[in-house]
Amino acid sequence: MFISEIFYSLQGEGLLMGVPSVFIRTSGCNLRCRWCDTPYASWKPEGEQQSVEAIIKEIAIYECRHVVLTGGEPMVAPELPALAMLLRREGYHITIETAGTVMPSGIECDLASLSPKLKNSIPEFSVAGIWKEKHEATRYQPEVLRSWIRDYHVQCKFVVTSEDDLPEIENIILDLEPFARDRILLMPEATQVEVLRQRSPLIAKLCLERGFRFAPRLQIELYGNKRGT
Repeated sequence: MFISEIFYSLQGEGLLMGVPSVFIRTSGCNLRCRWCDTPYASWKPEGEQQSVEAIIKEIAIYECRHVVLTGGEPMVAPELPALAMLLRREGYHITIETAGTVMPSGIECDLASLSPKLKNSIPEFSVAGIWKEKHEATRYQPEVLRSWIRDYHVQCKFVVTSEDDLPEIENIILDLEPFARDRILLMPEATQVEVLRQRSPLIAKLCLERGFRFAPRLQIELYGNKRGT
């Protein structure tokens, strides 16, 4: 597998926020989000090839039973099902963080952390070139999302830049019904602590008004936007 990094930290987002976890970040992505906070695993993928057996051996040094498969987009890694199967055999709790553009096809997973990409993710052509069109065509796959929602325990995180994103979010929710609103999390788009704190009150207000969950980004507050966190 092409692995960007493996590290031990606190889960910073979602229903398991604060839980000590081992993160396995694959390198490679089928999207090019404008605000991507891990470009080294998506825009310009970098890392090294590791066997699934070597990965299992490496994470065994941590006294931790929660593993997060993340990216980039981990679901585009052909070896991910084999890794997930080995993790299940070893008794780990498995979270998969995915944009929900690739069918799960029975992959082992305890929590599917879905993050459908809104229009605010579309990159500029001047920066992304032909990836702009590819991103627009791929970013929202309702049938794939429905499959995850039907077959797995899920949470759904939306990256929000402003109140203008709410109509699109509501339309997606209608598209994916039935889907519990308390499983939908709104997360401020920010990679800097100052911006995160500036946007959080508005996002919290929207959650109160709409019955969503507010999703802080604990890793940004604790460590800033850097690798291994």
